[in-house]
Amino acid sequence: MRYLPLTPADRASMLETIGAASVDDLFVDVPAEARLAGPIEGLPAHASEMAVERHMSALAAKNLSAGSAPFFLGAGAYRHHVPASVDHLIQRGEFLTAYTPYQPEIAQGTLQVLFEFQTQVARLFGTDIANASMYDGSTACWEAILMAARVTRKGRAVLSGGLHPHYGEVVRTMAKFTKDDIVSLAPELTADPDDAAVIAAIDDKTSCVVVQYPDVMGRIPDLAAISEAAHATGALVIAVVTEPVALGLIEAPGALGADIVVGEGQSLGVGLQFGGPYLGLFGCREKFVRQMPGRLCGQTVDAEGKRGFVLTLSTREQHIRREKATSNICTNSGLCALAFSIHLTLLGGEGLARLAAVNHARAQQTFERLGQVPGVSILNNAYFNEATVILPRDAREVVRELADRQVLGGVSLGRLFPVADGLHNGLLVAATETTTDEDIEAFATALEAVLAGASA
Repeated sequence: MRYLPLTPADRASMLETIGAASVDDLFVDVPAEARLAGPIEGLPAHASEMAVERHMSALAAKNLSAGSAPFFLGAGAYRHHVPASVDHLIQRGEFLTAYTPYQPEIAQGTLQVLFEFQTQVARLFGTDIANASMYDGSTACWEAILMAARVTRKGRAVLSGGLHPHYGEVVRTMAKFTKDDIVSLAPELTADPDDAAVIAAIDDKTSCVVVQYPDVMGRIPDLAAISEAAHATGALVIAVVTEPVALGLIEAPGALGADIVVGEGQSLGVGLQFGGPYLGLFGCREKFVRQMPGRLCGQTVDAEGKRGFVLTLSTREQHIRREKATSNICTNSGLCALAFSIHLTLLGGEGLARLAAVNHARAQQTFERLGQVPGVSILNNAYFNEATVILPRDAREVVRELADRQVLGGVSLGRLFPVADGLHNGLLVAATETTTDEDIEAFATALEAVLAGASA
């Protein structure tokens, strides 16, 4: 039996109140061709629970999962080992919540966790402060652009060609509603990122420059040079980090002049999880703190002089008047932030550095072996644990054929940039501490067979 809490009269009254003639009027912003006109063709009208379970299990069995095959996918989501202690600790009753408390001072444990999380992110990013997390990396990137516009009172953002295209799409989608001018530079299949093109795009109307570090092709831009050029015109630099493990080995963006650093925290503690939920990271210079979206937990002392924690700033539309809010999508992914913080605590500073070194070593081993495959070359002059491999034919086809051979062999640039010219032979390959010698050899052997079969 369906549960329908509203009567026809209830619905009619609600529609009349908001001035809509029918429920269909609420979906006018969705193109007509994207709306269903009736039931989905091919789906049964009903089935028993057991029949649905059997059918869904059969579909799931067709998947090639990350843990069951050599895995070299990255492009913003990375397979790292998550210690069992992380999952154990996040399920403790004191922690098991996804939210920042709305009566914060009575939840000292949650506030302390978020305070520690903020400290870790600020140290990792090289920024003065960090907030209590955000929804994910892409929306954190957009929030940083909005923040830069508030700080500089300018409305032109430059996106480097090395920014992940999904992040760029989120930015352009949101900018339609704010009328911000978004300048998206074209991606280039070059051994080093085109920092000169980024610098050349900066002018006196620019509010910010958005640079991914390392970028979507695994290259490492010169943040210091870009920061110097941006600051000369009064623009801010937003660094985007999709692989936080890299910061165990390369310089923190804040130390290179970045004013705002955002990123995706999935690599530490969270796991792949079919694309979500993930974790947005956000740090900035202290002088910009009142323009920072999200919430900020602070440390204080109570009336008895004992250490305590408070919700110091909360500029979110759920907490204050909407017109005064800095954001309405700065969801605090509390449980994922906790997992991130526990994993990073278990590693410590030295452990993170060792983990990063292992990742880089595994990547070097992978690319050295792939470079021995006839017709294959490595694009990058520098990389962390991910780089672009150039193949003699369209990488999208190669990826599918590798999957048929039980190897998840990377992400094709043609999939990420379907309309860009000259990128389709690029394959983005990532290696982490989970990559084994056997995985690397299986990948190289399968790739050689696939490419040889095409030329036969």
